[in-house]
Amino acid sequence: MSHDGVGSRAVLRATAFLTAGALAVPLLAGCSSDEKAAHPLAGPDIAHVTRAKVAAGGTVKWAVDALPETLNAYQADADAGTTRVAQATLPSMFQLDANGRPAVNSAYLESAKVIETEPRQVVLYKLNQQAVWSDGREIGAADFVAQWRALSGRDSAYWTARNAGYDRISKIERGASDLQVRVTFSRPYADWKSLFSPLYPKDVMGTPDAFNDGARRKLKTSAGPFRVDKVDTAGKDVVLTRNPRWWGQPAKLDQIVLHTVPRDERATALADGKVDVADVDAATAGRISGAAGGAGTGSPLVGGGKTSAKKLRSWALAHGMEAEKVEHAGRKTLRKAITRYLEEQDGLRSYEVRKSLEPAYTQLALNGAGGVLADERVRRAVARALDRKELAKLVLTPLGLPAEPVGSHLALEGQPAYADNSDALGGQDTKEAQALLSDAGWVPGGPVKAEKKAEKAAGPESSTKDDDQSEGGKDGEYIVGEDDANTDGKNGHGDGNGRHFAQDGKQYTGQGGAPGAYAPKGTAAPANAVNGPLAKDGQALNLRFVLPTGAGSETLNTVAGRISAMLEKVGIRTTLVKVPDESYFKDHIAAGDFDLALYSWPASAFPATDARPIFAKPAPAADGSVNVEQNYTRIGTDQVDQLFDQAASTLDEDESRDLIRKADTRIWAAAGSIPLYQRPQLVGVRKTLVNTGAFGFQAPVYEDMGFLKKGAKVSPSPTGN
Repeated sequence: MSHDGVGSRAVLRATAFLTAGALAVPLLAGCSSDEKAAHPLAGPDIAHVTRAKVAAGGTVKWAVDALPETLNAYQADADAGTTRVAQATLPSMFQLDANGRPAVNSAYLESAKVIETEPRQVVLYKLNQQAVWSDGREIGAADFVAQWRALSGRDSAYWTARNAGYDRISKIERGASDLQVRVTFSRPYADWKSLFSPLYPKDVMGTPDAFNDGARRKLKTSAGPFRVDKVDTAGKDVVLTRNPRWWGQPAKLDQIVLHTVPRDERATALADGKVDVADVDAATAGRISGAAGGAGTGSPLVGGGKTSAKKLRSWALAHGMEAEKVEHAGRKTLRKAITRYLEEQDGLRSYEVRKSLEPAYTQLALNGAGGVLADERVRRAVARALDRKELAKLVLTPLGLPAEPVGSHLALEGQPAYADNSDALGGQDTKEAQALLSDAGWVPGGPVKAEKKAEKAAGPESSTKDDDQSEGGKDGEYIVGEDDANTDGKNGHGDGNGRHFAQDGKQYTGQGGAPGAYAPKGTAAPANAVNGPLAKDGQALNLRFVLPTGAGSETLNTVAGRISAMLEKVGIRTTLVKVPDESYFKDHIAAGDFDLALYSWPASAFPATDARPIFAKPAPAADGSVNVEQNYTRIGTDQVDQLFDQAASTLDEDESRDLIRKADTRIWAAAGSIPLYQRPQLVGVRKTLVNTGAFGFQAPVYEDMGFLKKGAKVSPSPTGN
């Protein structure tokens, strides 16, 4: 799981608390029968064409972040690459449609439905009679049984990431024929459609050794349009080739090569033709779009005369070249860098950006395990200080994507369970935020004890080694709102007219930060800010806002800067702390070493199962520690847990959906997680490559991917962007 995103559904399923009933919350009723079906804010953008327009043959090189550690999607270290392989090579009984709803996958199923509810829930799967494994064996009950036994949690020898749903199955048996599978549950399970997707062959699931080790680097048997040909650890490639045993429409491509390319090298890899498709950040997307529009013209290298290093540097920065590489470079180095940049721009003309919204949202997490944020009133004040609409616009409007704040923790717009429940907490209201802080005892101008160390973040494993700081914060930290004694503009914190700037954008780059990673250069302190620091019992109100460094973190840092300015307006100061990417989740988020943090969660078609670990009330473990599962805010209630349990055990889809909405309302009221915006999905794709790109919710159709035939054209898609 990355700080700015998460991997597959399989990966996802890997102090002081609010008391139940502490806050009166209005519960939402279910949707009326005449409620209109919702649609996603942005549909797939994949250059969709019919198969007749796709040329036969060819290889697509697809960038992934890393070589998958395992090809078994049910292991804890499965990642997005694992999911990509499973989608192309293995059966899924259900797959998501463009609205994020599970739909029967007709390649493997004729039908699947609940045929009995009393005395037990029974689901009957009728398999496609043509569905076979690549070794020629029919897909059948033996495969279902092996997967159930491996994932049920009853045998600890299987190193599984989770067993939700499989632990409710009491038996699996053959139906009236070999093509029928009867699954009987010991207790009702609403999310039964989440099971057996993907389905592995019995030779992978049949024994602990095969499960634990057999499918980490090899997948000998498959049943999709592609099969795993090899995992090249030296070249960092996974090679998928057309499956000759595939019974559906034959794959148009000969091969799909998943090639490892770090995020900060994607532009170069695309320009050099090393990959055909890659998820990209906003900066790279801008370069691709700019290349198509002729950006890069007006180069200072044109004309042959000498150009000063200052002008070269100015041009380089204006065209988005990395500041760290050009700010102190000499003239010769700059000329080489600009020449290379222009060569890459020329190569990027062969690509275009396809964009949608990911089925995931970015949230502001508030650590309620202890300290200031253990007080619900302070958490609610933080939430009421935020203008979520402004934050969504900040990220999405420049990309041409719908800029709507997310109104649910448990679903996204277009999914049946989605409803905007944010009213349970309330919108941006400066006066209300200040009133909540006052009620909690935080008053402006109160006495503050002199401290040599910055306040530690809440959590049992907070680190002290980087807390020592001088006035204004040490390298890697910046206290937003802390006035400098010199505000005449000479120290870089003012404009010469007495206005205070949050940061000069220079002195904090030593720890990997970049200008704008904290509060952007030239950002004036917000108007009407509270006079003097808020304090209580001699302690200043200052929250430690932990952020990652590295490629892809620029957007998070920009958002964090804007959030800090919003909080400063109500009197809440923040210390922005940069930490290395590789330690962000393990050493800070999971360990509870933060007050505020930004990270993302995926939306699921099965929130009663998949979202429960994220919002479950932390519970004492046998060894005396606290088991937080994936609830890194450490905030939960018994009532939310009960609503999840009820939703998972209710076979009436409307009733289960209403219970999920009620749970979401309670989660909003607890103010531990504040959803901000749906994550942008930007994909650089070779212009001639069709039926791939930004899929949004929709599951890819791998057999239809390929290169456009000569003379064929892409027609505008009603679901595209």
